[in-house]
Amino acid sequence: MTVHDDGSSGRLATFFATDDDWEREGSITLGDWLVGAVVLVASLVTLELIRGVGTLDSSDAPTWVEWTAVVVGAALLVFRRRFPLTIALLAGLHMFVTGVWLPTVMGLLPMQIIYFVAFFAGAAWARRRRDMVVVMGLITLFMFAWLSWQFAVGSGIDEIRESTADAEGSSLIGPVTAYVLLTTLMNLLYFAGAIVGGQVAWRGARQKAELAEQAATIAAQSGQLQRRAVIDERLRIARELHDVVAHHVAVVGVQAAAGRKLLERGRPDDIEGAAEALGNVEASAREGVTQMRSLLGTLRDPAGDAETDGADERRRPEPRLEDLPALLDEVRESGLRVDYEAVGPVEDLSVPLAHSVYRIVQEALANVRRHSTADRAQVVLRVDRAAAAPYAEVEITDNGRPRHGTSGSGLGLLGVRERAAVRKAEVDIGPRAVQGFRVRVRFPLDSPVASMGAAR
Repeated sequence: MTVHDDGSSGRLATFFATDDDWEREGSITLGDWLVGAVVLVASLVTLELIRGVGTLDSSDAPTWVEWTAVVVGAALLVFRRRFPLTIALLAGLHMFVTGVWLPTVMGLLPMQIIYFVAFFAGAAWARRRRDMVVVMGLITLFMFAWLSWQFAVGSGIDEIRESTADAEGSSLIGPVTAYVLLTTLMNLLYFAGAIVGGQVAWRGARQKAELAEQAATIAAQSGQLQRRAVIDERLRIARELHDVVAHHVAVVGVQAAAGRKLLERGRPDDIEGAAEALGNVEASAREGVTQMRSLLGTLRDPAGDAETDGADERRRPEPRLEDLPALLDEVRESGLRVDYEAVGPVEDLSVPLAHSVYRIVQEALANVRRHSTADRAQVVLRVDRAAAAPYAEVEITDNGRPRHGTSGSGLGLLGVRERAAVRKAEVDIGPRAVQGFRVRVRFPLDSPVASMGAAR
């Protein structure tokens, strides 16, 4: 029996949300004043109508007292959402005082509506649910105690007997018993309906507030994701621009320097070499402009590649692994010996990963030409899918020393690290123990790309 009681108490506490700290904010609005005015007019009209038919002839109260009771009752509804429990207590007190001294006024339909709405608002708008349960419980207990007192001690039973003197009733329930049970049931439904209905309204408002909070959170997260996507795309564009421009500017610089030295010698047999160097400068400049136009065209119309189907030569696919030999040949033409070794199924690399490998090799070799005294470099691409943690690794090493007065901005190596971070790759950049410089990046093949935009 005790377990059953505990379970019932727990269910009631859950229904009334006594442990919920959420507070429903209520304020006095124009609508509340309109409700009070409409109820006041309806109550006064009803009061005068029943006075006209003689129902109030037995009342000794002055008319102004009856009007005051109606005005005070209607005024309670104006403040019901701002002070819900206080108004509920005042409505209970008004109901008791009016019922004792002005029972006919208390029994008016508009007045009963006023009390019901006040009790409903107490349950629906109370800030603290524990206080609501206590206050509404006390009001209900007091009202039923008052009703019991009328039946047991007051003149209620005598009035019932007089009004049902001529009634036969049923063989099971007498007129007096039926009247008492019916009155009790109606009052139970009245107060329970107001409290339960108010609690249901509160729970609906609570759920609506949660949905609004979730929507606000989703909107904020969406904004953050959008801003993050914009930042990732800006970083990607910055890397691509740096790789394209830096590579070709490096070639132009090397070839231009070679041509200048040949022209300074002034030998007839150096004219051909100078012309070749200038031709390389021209070719590299054109290639750089072509790649720049391709990148800018893609940025202006990302869907253009699919629609033109290769018709526009300025929009070429981004470099892939199959373009790596051409890159190495271009570097060799500048005088740097480059060895290339591919180990494992390198042809199976995804297009975004192959593009990252290409850009890393391009940046590393450009740095060798600009900032190193090396005359030889080695590029090794390894793919091992049988390892415990499958990986693809690209390593670029050289045999030179840093060239003084050629320090760069560091954006190129920063771009390498960013490409690696996108795919959670390991990065090893720095001088070698013996001689030269190493750029090594190991990509895990089983790691998803963190950002589709940044992976491109």
